Amino acid sequence: MQLKELLTDDRAVSPVIGVILMVAITVILAAVIGTFVLGLGDQVDENAPQASFDFDYSANGSFDGGSDDYVNVTHEGGETLEASTLNVTGDGSTILTEKTAFPSTISAGDGASYGNIDSGETVRIVWTNPNGGSTNTIARSTAPQ
Repeated sequence: MQLKELLTDDRAVSPVIGVILMVAITVILAAVIGTFVLGLGDQVDENAPQASFDFDYSANGSFDGGSDDYVNVTHEGGETLEASTLNVTGDGSTILTEKTAFPSTISAGDGASYGNIDSGETVRIVWTNPNGGSTNTIARSTAPQ
C-alpha cells in the first residue's frame, strides 16, 4: 500500500513548478535589462533602409565632355534617405567620378550621375549606419558589356 500512496501524493508539485517559473522569469528579465544596459538594444531597430534604385547606363556618352561611360542612379521608391549615409562605389580599377550629386535628403525621383564606369562593372549603393558604422549594400547593378 505504500507504493500506491507515493504515486498519488502530489504535494510537492506546486512548489517545484513555482520555483521553475520564478527562475525562468528572472533569467528573461536579466537578459532584457542586460541588453539595454550594455547598449545593444539601440542597434536592434537599426536595419538597412528599404529603397529601390534604377540604374541607367550610357556607353560612350558625354560625361564631362569626354567619352567615358556613365550611369544615372535614380531613387525609385521606398524610404527617404540622407545622402551623407550613402556611398556609390564600383568594383573596377577606376574610382567613380560624381557628375551630379544626390540632394542632402533623397526621396523618390531624386538622382545622381557617376562616370568612369567600366563595362561589366558592378555599381553598388552602400548605406552606412550613422549610429554604429556598420554598412549594408542596399542596391546593385552591373554595367552592360
